[in-house]
Amino acid sequence: MKNRLSTKAGSSLLALCIVAGLSAPLTGAAPRHEAVTDTTWADEDTAGPHTGAMFRIDQRERPNIPGLYVSPSDPLQTLTARSAVVMDAATGRIIYERDMDTRRFPASTTKIMTLIVALEHCSLDETVTVSRHAEGTEGSTLWLQAGDEVPMGELLQGMMLRSGNDATVAVAEHVAGSVEAFARMMTEKAHAIGARDTSFVNSSGLPDENHYTTAHDLALITAYGYREVPHFEEIVSTKEATFPWVKDDTHLLRNENQMLWLYKGGNGVKTGYTDAAGRCLVSGAKKDGLQLVTVVLDSTYMWNDSIALLDYGFRQVESHRLLTAGETVCQLPVRSGKSQSVPVQAAKDVVLPRDKGGDGHEYETTFELPHSLAAPVQAGDVVGQLVVSYQGQECARVDLVAGATVEKKSFFRTVGAFFQSLWHSI
Repeated sequence: MKNRLSTKAGSSLLALCIVAGLSAPLTGAAPRHEAVTDTTWADEDTAGPHTGAMFRIDQRERPNIPGLYVSPSDPLQTLTARSAVVMDAATGRIIYERDMDTRRFPASTTKIMTLIVALEHCSLDETVTVSRHAEGTEGSTLWLQAGDEVPMGELLQGMMLRSGNDATVAVAEHVAGSVEAFARMMTEKAHAIGARDTSFVNSSGLPDENHYTTAHDLALITAYGYREVPHFEEIVSTKEATFPWVKDDTHLLRNENQMLWLYKGGNGVKTGYTDAAGRCLVSGAKKDGLQLVTVVLDSTYMWNDSIALLDYGFRQVESHRLLTAGETVCQLPVRSGKSQSVPVQAAKDVVLPRDKGGDGHEYETTFELPHSLAAPVQAGDVVGQLVVSYQGQECARVDLVAGATVEKKSFFRTVGAFFQSLWHSI
C-alpha cells in the first residue's frame, strides 16, 4: 500500500552568526559569536604556505581572488571557494552549489572515505599492527612506530582528529593488505554510493594526478557516512581524545576541524590542504534532526565559506517530522486472535527537510506489510517497514511495530465461533 504526502514550508529558523575568535579549541571555552569577520586557522593540514598566520576577510566585500569567477546570480557572492556545495544528508538534495562537478584534488578530505571503508570492513576492537612502511609515510603524522599495536577504533579516531597519514596506511594494510588494494576498495565504494567522478589511488590524500573527486561526490560520500555507517558521526564529531599510544606526556589529540567549535550543531568532518588542492573542508552540522553537509574545495577562507554555506542551508530548509515514534500508521488484521486487528506504529521518528517559504517538496511513503498477522502478536514485534522516497530515491526506512499485544483465541473459543458462524449461515 502507498501513501503520498506533500510537505510545505513552515516556521523559519534562526540564522547562526559567524565566530570572530578561535580560542575555544585551545581553551575549551565556548566561542563568542559576532557577525562579519572570519578567522582562518593555520596548521600543517589546512593553511599551506602561511603556517602560523591568521587571515581575516570582511564578508560584506566581494573577494578579489585571481581566476575566481562568481556569477552575478550566485546568492553567496563573498564565497571564496572555487567549488562548493550544500547538501541535505538524508535526501541528497542540493541546496546550493558552485562548480560542484569539476574534478579537483581532495587532499586529506580523502580520509572520509578511508574511514567509511574501514568501518564497513572491521570491528572497532580489532588490533592493528603498524608496519615499517606505515611508519615512514610522509606528510601529517601521528608518529606511529613499526610494531605499535593500536585498536582499530582508536586508530580511526586519531586519523580523523590529527589527519595522520601514517594511520591511513596502517588501516589500509590491515584491511586490504596494501594501500593500492585499499584504494581500489575506496574507489569502488565511492562509485557504488553514486560518486562516480571520483578516483582514489591512496588512503591519505597525498597528491597524485589520478587521485581526484568533486565537491558533489565528496558531499555524497559524507552524507552516506552520516546516514548509513555506524560510528561515523561519533568519530568525526569527536573534539579531543586521550590514547596511551600517543607519544607525548599528555597523550592528547585535539581535532584540527575548528568547525566543531565555530558552528553551533557542528558535528564533523575533515580538513585538507596541499599546494595542488588548496584549502579544503568538508563540514557537517545538525539542527532539529536535519543533517547538512557542506564542501569547499580550493578555498581561500575555508572557515568563513563553510559557515556561510551552513547558514545559507539552514535558511533555505527546515526539519519536518513526517512521523513520530509510536504514531499509528494503520490497522493490520490478525488471524485467530482475541482482537481482529492490531495498530501498526512507527518505531522511531522520521525527520526530513522541507523548503522554507516555498512550495515545499514531496515525499512518497510505501508500507511494506503482510496482508495479515497470525496470533499471538506481542507489542513491539516488528511487522514490516515504512520506506520514504524523494524523487524516486529511498531516503529513509523505519521499522513498523505492533502497537498492542493480541493473544491467540483458545481452541474451544475457536470451535465455538466456528459452529456459531455455521448456525447463522443455516
